[in-house]
Amino acid sequence: MNIISISLILQGFGFFCRQRYVLGDTAMQKMAQSHVFLSGIGGLGVEIAKNIILAGVKALTVHDTKQCTKWDLGINFFIHEDDITSQRNRAEATLHRIAELNPYVHVAASVVPLDETTDLSFLKQYQCVILTEVSLLLQKKINDFCHAQQPPIKFISADVYGICSRLFCDFGDEFEVLDTTGEEPKEIFISNITQSNPGIVTCLENHPHRLETGQFLTFREVNGMSCLNGSTHQITVVSPYSFSIGDTSDMEPYLHGGIAVQVKTPKMFYFERLEKQIINPLCLVADFSKPEAPLQIHVAMLALNHFQENFGRGPNIGCLQDAEEMLKIAMSVSETLENKPQVNGDVVKWLSRTAQGFLAPLAAAVGGVASQEVLKAVTGKFSPLQQWLYIDMLDIVTPLEKMGCEEFLPRGDRYDALRACIGDSLCQKLHDLNVFLVGCGAIGCEMLKNFALLGVGTGQDKGLVTITDPDLIEKSNLNRQFLFRPHHIQKPKSYTAAEATLNINPYLKIDSYINKVCPATENTYSDEFYTKQDVIVTALDNVEARRYIDSRCVANLRPLIDSGTMGTKGHTEVIVPHLTESYNSHRDPPEEEIPFCTLKSFPAAIEHTIQWARDKFESSFSHKPSLFNKFWQTYPSAEEVLQRIKSGESLEGCFHVIKTLSRRPRSWTQCVELARVKFEKYFSHKALQLLHSFPLDTRLKDGSLFWQSPKRPPFPVKFEFNDPLHYGFIVSAAKLFATVYCVPFTEKVIHTATVFPSHNLDVPVQFWPDVVQTDETARKPDHIPVSSEDERNAIFQLEKSIVSNEALENDLQMKPISFEKDDDSNGHIDFITAASNLRAKMYNIEPADRFKTKRIAGKIIPAIATATAAVSGLVALELIKVVGGYPADAYKNCFLNLAIPIMVFTETLRIIIKMYIHHTIFTVFTNFTCMNKKEFSTPKSK
Repeated sequence: MNIISISLILQGFGFFCRQRYVLGDTAMQKMAQSHVFLSGIGGLGVEIAKNIILAGVKALTVHDTKQCTKWDLGINFFIHEDDITSQRNRAEATLHRIAELNPYVHVAASVVPLDETTDLSFLKQYQCVILTEVSLLLQKKINDFCHAQQPPIKFISADVYGICSRLFCDFGDEFEVLDTTGEEPKEIFISNITQSNPGIVTCLENHPHRLETGQFLTFREVNGMSCLNGSTHQITVVSPYSFSIGDTSDMEPYLHGGIAVQVKTPKMFYFERLEKQIINPLCLVADFSKPEAPLQIHVAMLALNHFQENFGRGPNIGCLQDAEEMLKIAMSVSETLENKPQVNGDVVKWLSRTAQGFLAPLAAAVGGVASQEVLKAVTGKFSPLQQWLYIDMLDIVTPLEKMGCEEFLPRGDRYDALRACIGDSLCQKLHDLNVFLVGCGAIGCEMLKNFALLGVGTGQDKGLVTITDPDLIEKSNLNRQFLFRPHHIQKPKSYTAAEATLNINPYLKIDSYINKVCPATENTYSDEFYTKQDVIVTALDNVEARRYIDSRCVANLRPLIDSGTMGTKGHTEVIVPHLTESYNSHRDPPEEEIPFCTLKSFPAAIEHTIQWARDKFESSFSHKPSLFNKFWQTYPSAEEVLQRIKSGESLEGCFHVIKTLSRRPRSWTQCVELARVKFEKYFSHKALQLLHSFPLDTRLKDGSLFWQSPKRPPFPVKFEFNDPLHYGFIVSAAKLFATVYCVPFTEKVIHTATVFPSHNLDVPVQFWPDVVQTDETARKPDHIPVSSEDERNAIFQLEKSIVSNEALENDLQMKPISFEKDDDSNGHIDFITAASNLRAKMYNIEPADRFKTKRIAGKIIPAIATATAAVSGLVALELIKVVGGYPADAYKNCFLNLAIPIMVFTETLRIIIKMYIHHTIFTVFTNFTCMNKKEFSTPKSK
């Protein structure tokens, strides 16, 4: 890779930081070298272009030969009305709007003809070719060309016709993937290994390994069977808590300890050309209640292609005669396929009736998946699609069967493509919709784009989109929150998103707010507000906020559509009053908390040391300064406090406050000295304390060693001025102490050796043994008792501070620091990284780099635009059903993981009905007003 490419990657790491957690730096670097060709900038093509540009390929060429029409306004969010009046080419019209999504990607437009006579040699410069709106005959020709190259050009074709979509991938005869899932390698603590053939490895109690047969593990820190350390073995799962690793009968007996670490191994995937796959398709099943559906849609879409070839046009909108003709073609097409799949007449007829139309949300969903396949093609990261994905929206159109053909005919406006799919009456319901969108982040931006294309909230007399988000725009948001640009940084998300959405559809009526929606601000939106909303859509990453909104929807009988993403994973959930269970009807397993004693004394993994360092940050730089300020706001003078203590009065927290005051640093040098003292206490004294309480040969009552897995014995860290890790801790801690104690400093002063006196290894802090907490159920105490000696010391220290004029008004104030993970200049992550890795060194735990530390300490949710786009599209499709008042069996929840890839549609959870006395029916949506004290009997499920 050339120097310029590396430089661009480094510059863009702030832009790409959330995506880096999904793909990793190696994949990001491969993307930054890739050239991609995309033909067809219609509704699907622009979705794919948006996603892969946000992801950060090196260069994208967008190709199109069509002019902008009014039809495009309802399907392409980057085409405006002036593009139509000036009759601009679609690729040229969208070029600069696509390009400004990511300054690190070179975007070019091509308008040259692409047909059966075109010389395809120009494609050799690309690593991946994507085709949309291209005839099947031309797709075959281009696919054959790409497949024949060495190395093969990765080929992807995708189309949306009315209610149906398809996606096809061919990455060549062989395609190697280095990491099929992108998941962190599992680490398993071992409790026993048998001397047998095969040897059985048992995990610690209550810690299932979650491994699969055929995976590989390497071992470390095994005591006894030391020959296992560093070796790699393929495993066979025996039970959730054990697995076999081959012959261990000749090894020395296992004693204790050991960690098994999953080893990622490359996997080869094999592809067939489009010509062969058409006859015998390999399809991903998305709805297991309809396993035959992919082949049925395959036949229907092939029939559509044959219809287009035979008649030189697509079937007319709503035309029953064309639908009958296409059904005949489908019957004959089915006979030419190897498995002779069954023809679904409903799918064929509805595809024919709607083929000229376009469901923009379906394009968003398919575009998200297709874009992820592009990233796989150019990086070799994650498992590619093999080889077809079909999604249909038969659930949307089936209830429209009785509508007349005129409902679907064009009216000459921007919604004609949508109208051809769902009819004019349902379009009008969308226009008149009042929708409340909570959150304008990644999913929120995508949802607003979908609202604009659907015409939500554009009715003349009715309809309104209300949005709220309290956050400001950060640089890291730009990578996936596509409505925002660099000049929007530090502006409110909701106001900016509203303005950008009006650029897509100026007829949208939208109110934007910066209110938080959570129990703490319960009165922000009243019940009256919720009852005015037809639908509430959540686009949040805060579970508690989502639960609160669900409670408001249940109380006010409002539909709710919830969604979320984490990396390549995503989910959607539909809640409809009286039809489905609510969001709060089910609970995810609680997040496993790290025991207090593990954090304090017995860390076993880097996550433990990072959380410990995060806690130290909060305690030292936020919590204690806040308590200090609160105390002196209550007692405004040191003299008054001294007098009240001497008179025997008990002032809560005064002894800790006085201790802080007496040790307050007043220069940069003293901040350095304080940091040096903390180093000694954290990384030397703590180890000495534990080894004093539990020497290395300590045994438990059953005779087993105290210090065995998962407990690790600590060893004191000897301070070395020239060690970058040691020096880094001192500097970062000193800077934070200087900030909270309002001590001025400059970058020049920080790195001047003459004002860094604490490289002297003698630190005036004595080690005193104390009691160590070993109870894993124990929690951090709220109050630590104060001895009479502490009280006497406090009086002495406060008197001394007063006499020395070091208890003046300015001395009684500190500046608490709020942890901020995204500002790399504030030193917060620097401190946590240094502190965590020093503690890891003390316990012989593998350290973590700053990037990983930032993710764990900042609780950053990995994010990528592809999953966000897919999820938002699925939400908008369910919104259409909600607006149409569809029956319960029409709604679908979805879980997807684009890395594997899987996409699973399931029916919504039906509402649970219970019966009380007097045959009273009760559900989660039922409200009772109790007029007397008569109690209800025990409910019976019905």
